Amino acid sequence: MNRRPRPMPSRFMVCIMSGARTTTALFLLGCCVLALGLGSGSPEHREAKHYIAAVYEHRSFLSPNPLELTSRQQALELMKQNLDIYEQQVMAAAQKGVQIIVFPEDGIHGFNFTRTSIYPFLDFMPSPRLVRWNPCLEPFRFNDTEVLQRLSCMAIRGQMFLVANLGTKQPCLRSDPRCPRDGRYQFNTNVVFSHNGTLVARYRKHNLYFEAAFDTPANVDLVTFDTPFAGQFGMFTCFDILFFEPAIQLLRDSEVKHIVYPTAWMNQLPLLAAIEIQKAFATAFGVSILAANIHHPTLGMTGSGIHTPLKSFWYHDMDNPKGHLIIAQVATNPLGLVGTENATSETDPSHSKFLKILAGDLSCEKDAQEVHCEEAAKWNMNAPPTFHSEMMYDNFTLVPVWGKEGYVQVCSNGLCCHLLYERPTLSEELYALGVFDGLHTVHGTYYLQVCALVKCGGLGFDTCGQEISEAQGLFDFHLWGNFSTSYIFPLFLTSGMTLDTPTQLGWENDHYFLRKSGLSSGLVTAALYGRLYERD
Repeated sequence: MNRRPRPMPSRFMVCIMSGARTTTALFLLGCCVLALGLGSGSPEHREAKHYIAAVYEHRSFLSPNPLELTSRQQALELMKQNLDIYEQQVMAAAQKGVQIIVFPEDGIHGFNFTRTSIYPFLDFMPSPRLVRWNPCLEPFRFNDTEVLQRLSCMAIRGQMFLVANLGTKQPCLRSDPRCPRDGRYQFNTNVVFSHNGTLVARYRKHNLYFEAAFDTPANVDLVTFDTPFAGQFGMFTCFDILFFEPAIQLLRDSEVKHIVYPTAWMNQLPLLAAIEIQKAFATAFGVSILAANIHHPTLGMTGSGIHTPLKSFWYHDMDNPKGHLIIAQVATNPLGLVGTENATSETDPSHSKFLKILAGDLSCEKDAQEVHCEEAAKWNMNAPPTFHSEMMYDNFTLVPVWGKEGYVQVCSNGLCCHLLYERPTLSEELYALGVFDGLHTVHGTYYLQVCALVKCGGLGFDTCGQEISEAQGLFDFHLWGNFSTSYIFPLFLTSGMTLDTPTQLGWENDHYFLRKSGLSSGLVTAALYGRLYERD
């Protein structure tokens, strides 16, 4: 039997970057230099129990042909259209008392560039660890920093911390063996400005997703920044969320309780919708995550949110062409999921049955003295057939979930997944329990252990794993597996692209389980998405 891995410590780490040039009046139009309130936040802010956060899902103006070469001035004119919208949102957020705002990945410059065609869109950026710099107040200190200047001035106007993503450039020497032939590094970069416009942090994306225009930094940036209202925040970008570095290492090595997360995420159901993985990360690691996605529904890109382990404020809209601002009050010390381990009374019939099945090591049919084990034996004797279907480009092994109640299990390699369920009413839908234990190799290479209860696209087995977003099936259930990792994301998606929270999560007898009772709408996906980083 696999032993339960040592749980990950619940806390987190620091880093930064900078740049500038002569600024055109057109580009900085409306960016007033307000040198007011430049001091640090008042001490009472640190004692506050909540802060006000905003994320903006932005429908960006895109280059009509990102492969074509353009001038710096033309690039600035395009980016100005996006930055004008950013400034409108900052001022709207300021009216609501927002203290930190997050904008999405690729929101200023766009995407699908080549290494050469993106060059006019890049700002120069020295390291904030080496240079203390306020681009708004010192606009002529460095060349080619118009975007950084504009963002810095926005932070001052809004009197808030501002997180944005842009492309940056950094010259390198030929003596550097990693230096590209064109003599510069190009990075997908997040920047953070304090409420007084000072550049306080930068993060360069480590896990690039088909981004030929950018380089991977030689060393992983483990970036945190301090705020007067909520302590330390951590930061990473989009695809990074699925990997050990920087996301997990950041949480493991530092005292971070909050994450800022610019992303340009293309939704993929049933397991990797944007809001689904954002919420799962917050729940799994007991942190708040401020996630800003780009808004291009025709490309499957929508889904932003402010998530804590217990509550989410999210936006997902495949029809509305406009962007959307989310504002929410966030606890400075987010509480984890209540009752994660051993918090449910064994007198609860459903949980008692679950514990007895586990105690019998899933061989309940051998013990005729236990009434619940006899029931499990009856279910096992009438076990439904296993079948295979592609889900998320992986070959899952599945069993259908039939009837108003039951217990089913399915195994692949070393992972066995189990489902104990009751349904208040039956719907004319097919659900299935699936397992995958192996290396995912499409659109990224990473090792997974997954137990997933999913609604199928139709009534045929071959439709299980298809992308659907509407469902009617209601379940009360326990889902569990003998995972050999402690890094498990609880994915939970209900009808109409809505989120739900597990009733209970935790380890029991070397198995990790998710329990849910009282679904408010039809179940689309309930999954335990395990990552074995060491096998990547």
